[in-house]
Amino acid sequence: MKIALVQQYAGHDRMENMDRGLLTLRKAAEAGAEIVCFAELAFERFYPQYRAEGAVVDRAETIPGPMTDAFSDLARELGVVVVLNLFERDGDRCFDSSPVIDADGSLLGVTRMIHITQYEHFYEQDYYTPGDTEAPVYNTRVGTIGVAICYDRHFPEYLRALALGGAEVVVVPQAGAAGEWPEGLYEAEMQVAAFQNGFFTALCNRVGIEDNLEFAGESFICAPDGVVVARSPAGEDHVLHAELDLKAVESSHAHRLFLPDRRPELYSGWLGID
Repeated sequence: MKIALVQQYAGHDRMENMDRGLLTLRKAAEAGAEIVCFAELAFERFYPQYRAEGAVVDRAETIPGPMTDAFSDLARELGVVVVLNLFERDGDRCFDSSPVIDADGSLLGVTRMIHITQYEHFYEQDYYTPGDTEAPVYNTRVGTIGVAICYDRHFPEYLRALALGGAEVVVVPQAGAAGEWPEGLYEAEMQVAAFQNGFFTALCNRVGIEDNLEFAGESFICAPDGVVVARSPAGEDHVLHAELDLKAVESSHAHRLFLPDRRPELYSGWLGID
């Protein structure tokens, strides 16, 4: 699988941001990418840095909608899989959502962020309803894909659910700020998740300086053995290209040992989970 992670700044003009995203998708496909992934809220300013005022639903759009239609058309033309992230409107509810578009342009489904955080400059509970899509895994033309949107990556039970669903690659659209956590912690977290679950983790982060936040960039990919195999620079627009050998999933420690040796009949009594 040839994957590309797009980290690019978002200006104030949403349509201009989306047009740059479409152009980057085209260039990534021309460079050989078979799946192209974008960061959290990739085509608009990160509005959860402010407390919500007024009807936040007016900022959101439906899925399908203008953005997914535009990327679906180009995905079909180019023959590439696309993972987006946008502010979704569903009736009077709003979600942080990642539509997954197959290489024929079809919308395979939508993953909604399940766990919603709330702290300074990340006032996400003001905007997002907790997701109701569970942990879907998508059978795309190039492999099986799961999505863990930003905060969801901190919950090992969610990542394990994606592994049990057959995910070979877990895409993580993120809005991570520079200095938000101790250096190396995000990377270590994704390395451990990849190793314990036997899949690739592909974290695609925002980049750019906004009013209250400086987004770090530094997108990266971890193999099923926990090794970081590709990394973007900090603080600049960049498209990270990598070729993933999906045979490494089947031969991983997790698939040979950890997953077969689970004792789920015991866990529910300890933790209240299956």
